[in-house]
Amino acid sequence: MTKIFLQTSFENDLYKEQNHKKSKLFSYTQPIDFYDPVEFFTYQSSTFHGKRFFWKSSDEQLWTVGLGIAATISVDDAEERFQDSHTKWNQLLKDANIENPARVPGTGPLLFGGFSFDPYSEIEDEWEAFGHSILYLPSYMLTVTENQTYLTINAFSNNTVSAESLREEANKLVQQLKNDEKLLKENPIKIKNSIEIAPDKWIRSVDEIVNILKTTDTKKVVFARKLLLEFEESAQPSYIIKKLLEQQPDSFVFALEVGDYCFLGASPERLIKKIDHDVLSTCLAGSIGRGKDIIEDQKLGEMLLHDHKNLFEHELVVSMIEDALRPYCTDINIPAEPVLMKMPDIQHLYTPVRGKANEDFSILNVVENLHPTPALGGVPTKAALSIIREKEHMDRGFYAGPIGWTDYKGNGEFAVGIRSGLINRDKAYLYAGCGLVSDSVSEEELKETRIKFQPMLKATGGEIL
Repeated sequence: MTKIFLQTSFENDLYKEQNHKKSKLFSYTQPIDFYDPVEFFTYQSSTFHGKRFFWKSSDEQLWTVGLGIAATISVDDAEERFQDSHTKWNQLLKDANIENPARVPGTGPLLFGGFSFDPYSEIEDEWEAFGHSILYLPSYMLTVTENQTYLTINAFSNNTVSAESLREEANKLVQQLKNDEKLLKENPIKIKNSIEIAPDKWIRSVDEIVNILKTTDTKKVVFARKLLLEFEESAQPSYIIKKLLEQQPDSFVFALEVGDYCFLGASPERLIKKIDHDVLSTCLAGSIGRGKDIIEDQKLGEMLLHDHKNLFEHELVVSMIEDALRPYCTDINIPAEPVLMKMPDIQHLYTPVRGKANEDFSILNVVENLHPTPALGGVPTKAALSIIREKEHMDRGFYAGPIGWTDYKGNGEFAVGIRSGLINRDKAYLYAGCGLVSDSVSEEELKETRIKFQPMLKATGGEIL
């Protein structure tokens, strides 16, 4: 079942499930003077709490922040969640009145949100509000791209809304932003407790999975675990976002609020990007830590580039991405060998996959084809997911799922929701995983997950594990 919740006016914060055919989308976009995206995220935070999103692309070419919810698309059907989301988005846009002179990707009506990693896993309490998928059309959206800032306003109405009235609403908000005194005080996060969830049990499960890999046709399983943080007081997502931007400048930084929960992180891994006809996906699989100095770091990088286990794991992902894109792309280009992508705490094998979108391309359908890649699930996918459900003993929720945006022109970008955590007031769950193959060693895999906890741990002021 697909649900669409429409907000019918700027002042009304009560969302009513309606027949969307009775309401029409009106959208207006205008360029404005630069306004800091993080400050926009914190604007009237008490009013917009639980109804915000934040996105910064890994190359910093696009920032977009949403406040308020004009419409929500939420799909309960596990099998059809991508296709139904695509269909309902097109229905909302069908008769929309859109005024966007800029026509720049990432402006105008835009959906932001994500999908759970596995809709067939048992949902735990912390992820219940997210469901299998949730996508927001914001009431107010700031976009910073190509050295220009844009403000978009979206509203639904049963009556005709003039462009002039939306322009007046936009100008009113711009003036309010200029006059905002930014009185919000953000206190540093203080961690009261940091608890690794059953690490000994996790190690035993790794050994069991490795034995399965040695004795069956399953080649790889990506196995995850979680870390519980308890804070002395409620953590503010904006504080963590600022730290992630400072500490992980080459990552996708994202946040998605659903009520009192906020899923956020700094992912190094793009799932798919489409701008006009240009398509880019990336393979990020195989990893090793960073060195204490340049010489050690180079040695570790060389080890990774020649490590059989990691190269095998990487090639599985490259092959799967190529197969997933072929029905939707022409002129696919893949380098013969991976290179290193160096992040502050870890370095990965990296291969970009480029192509040109054909007429069948739909970004949500391609996301469905790509998810989960072998870097997040395993090979073969069905067998790996079965093992994950049996052995992992947790609900990943949106961790390792697709998160990102798509606009009314079909442009968009989705990352993989890793290096991430779920914040709920005075506690948080952080998530990390590793790729298991037949020669994996459980103690080494535990160390790898501890490295992958670091981006979120650092952003929340935690100690290195």
